Amino acid sequence: MTRPFRFAVNMLSPGSAAEWREKCRRAESLGYDVILVPDHLGMPAPFPSLVAAAEATERPRLGTFVLNAGLWNPALLAREVATTDQLTGGRLELGLGAGYVKEEHDRAGLPFGSPGERVDHLEHTVTEVARLLGDPEHLPQPAQAPRPPLLLGGNGKRMLRLAARHAEIAAFTGVATTAAGESRLLSPAVIEERMGVYHEFAAGRETPAELNYLSPIVAVGADRRAMARKVGENAPELTEGELLEHPTLLAGSVKDIADQVRGHRERFGFTYFTVLEPVMEAFAAVMEELRT
Repeated sequence: MTRPFRFAVNMLSPGSAAEWREKCRRAESLGYDVILVPDHLGMPAPFPSLVAAAEATERPRLGTFVLNAGLWNPALLAREVATTDQLTGGRLELGLGAGYVKEEHDRAGLPFGSPGERVDHLEHTVTEVARLLGDPEHLPQPAQAPRPPLLLGGNGKRMLRLAARHAEIAAFTGVATTAAGESRLLSPAVIEERMGVYHEFAAGRETPAELNYLSPIVAVGADRRAMARKVGENAPELTEGELLEHPTLLAGSVKDIADQVRGHRERFGFTYFTVLEPVMEAFAAVMEELRT
């Protein structure tokens, strides 16, 4: 059975308490299912922001998108997760990733390590946090048992295997980070291939995971081909046709974008889409179109 759509907005901008509460209330009124906070220096701190979001809203789930495991000690993270889950009334979804921004590690005075070392630390964090929160003697206890739903994001083979084993939500992007730390846009065919690898790893799951995709470029009302050409300036290896098929780019009329989202569900299996705060208002019309 096809999952219903879920839609999240990733909040990027810090502000006063009043401004934050108003943004979160607006996201709820627009119909977003999840309010997310990233984990980057210069952006809002995730856990206090989610507690404040819970106090301002009633319905949306609340999540980290995603915590950089390299910045967190598992025991301290387990305490933060359990406390935040309690203070949000069991609405927390825990998103974790391996981290990819070396400059943030340097600013924090923490080692960056190789890609393999970062995934090793993420795997240790996932298993240790689950162990701690599943221990009835651990204090504080989360509101959700045995722990909040886990979202794991990444495209690499080890990350896909880790998500298949542990995550209730598997998150994907169309971007890969090279060994030199540069980002490049994957083709739709490669994303499809990555999805196939994930499904192979997840074949033995009793309950299939929800599949999330971050669509960072949303242009409601824009000319779709013109937007594809613009994106292509930074992705010369992709054809215009590939960019028009890409779930990273959602452009055109409200109906056009709704059709694109349905197409990405059909082709890739994505039912949970994340957009960024600057397009929160514009994308709301697309959500309404998809729910009618």
